[in-house]
Amino acid sequence: MTTSIETIRDEKEQSSVATPAFAPAIEDFSPGIEFAFPHDFQECDCTVETQGDPVPDFVRGTYYLNGPARFGFGRFAFQHWLDGDGMVSSLRFGRDSVHLKSRYIRSRKFEEEQRAGRPLFRTFGTAFEGSRLNSINNGLESPVNVSVYPFRERLLAFGEQGLPWELDSETLETRGQMTFSGRLNAASPFAAHPKFDPETGEMFNFGVFFAAEAPRLYFYCFGREGLRYRKSVALEFPCSVHDFSLSKKYAVFYLSPFLLDITGLLQKGRTVMDSLTWEPHRGSRLLVLARNTGEMIASIPVGNRYCLHLINSFEEQKRLTVDALEFDEPLYGHYMPVPSLFQKVSHGGPVRFVIDLETGELADRQALHYQKAPDFPAIDPRSAMHSYDDFWMLGISATGSHGRKFFDTLVHATWNGGEASDIYQTPPLRYLGGEPVFIGVPGSKSGEGVVICQEFDAGARQSYFLLFNARHVAAGPIARMPLEQVLYLGFHAAFRPEPQTP
Repeated sequence: MTTSIETIRDEKEQSSVATPAFAPAIEDFSPGIEFAFPHDFQECDCTVETQGDPVPDFVRGTYYLNGPARFGFGRFAFQHWLDGDGMVSSLRFGRDSVHLKSRYIRSRKFEEEQRAGRPLFRTFGTAFEGSRLNSINNGLESPVNVSVYPFRERLLAFGEQGLPWELDSETLETRGQMTFSGRLNAASPFAAHPKFDPETGEMFNFGVFFAAEAPRLYFYCFGREGLRYRKSVALEFPCSVHDFSLSKKYAVFYLSPFLLDITGLLQKGRTVMDSLTWEPHRGSRLLVLARNTGEMIASIPVGNRYCLHLINSFEEQKRLTVDALEFDEPLYGHYMPVPSLFQKVSHGGPVRFVIDLETGELADRQALHYQKAPDFPAIDPRSAMHSYDDFWMLGISATGSHGRKFFDTLVHATWNGGEASDIYQTPPLRYLGGEPVFIGVPGSKSGEGVVICQEFDAGARQSYFLLFNARHVAAGPIARMPLEQVLYLGFHAAFRPEPQTP
């Protein structure tokens, strides 16, 4: 989507609050959402008060959140939700207080554009005259805006592409790009969704090499000693893959026929969005790799739908269960234009695949009865790679209607019940953000604990963090934490518990 800065300015002005952004026949299901997408957000460092019940005693530790937080310069505005520069927030739960800190990630993109006072780099959905790729590997300069994870003593922030950036876990100051002792470099494809095994201390991740003639998926394993191995697997076509799932023995990828034309991106000045095409006739597959070697175990056709995020995977006897969110079509096109998102978002919902490991074939497929375009699925971390029942996600209640909309439901679903009947619906003019992170009661059964996510009140133009009883989210938040200033609506989050004292 190559255009000029002046064109973007004109489009932004036409969609401003003063001028109606929609034809009369199209409804607005997220009035006021534009106030959650200013050009930038202020960094903060403050104590947060709690309204409602006290924060439970077992909630001790730090919640981290990453998301896009700088969407423009002056009258210039980025067009896609994934374009914004990343900001990480930490919400530290102590015995006597809750403390919030937020800082922009000082990536190369952020620092160079900050000095220039204008956009320099092409982004996921916005190109402009003179926009450039990075000078190291001719790819996008990452805004580092998707996820953040504690990894041993480190805190790592990830973007949709590129190596992670290390942050100080206390101050959130940027320490620099993580190269894993020089074993990886800027040309190493690296995704935003690493997986962790708390029992072995291993981290796994992947990246896609989008060569038109010989596309490959790279799979990485990191042990305590550093990079343990990397394995490349040939792909049938250069498909966009955002996430994967990990079980005790396998890594599972849902390969959707959402193809990236790397030539268009590198040589024709196109954005990633303009270089992606949806080709459902090619079909979708579940690619299963051996976790300990990266060798391919199976490649199983599963129809022609799209998956952005997976939920969990586990083995029982000779069957591998893979849970994912599956859609009729890709979602990235619904992330624009900011702030008028999800205007025609496709139906989708949780699906459970069961693979027969002896035959390498699909033995069963079960769709859960919830199709309101859910995203950011989360489970009790203690259930990762194990059989489980409960999970949580955000949903869009107006899915199926034409008009801009945003996440306005917190959904607690159960596989055994086959439905999502425990649903919190926000009041009018309130919207949810951030992966609903589960914090469990120590020593309890899986599913007993609280869930934390964000809320933005467009009427009052105020941001909150909300705590819910994880098993009864429909009853509403048990505690609210109002913030002194508006906070970006984030993507993925994680919780690092406070070390237990004897």
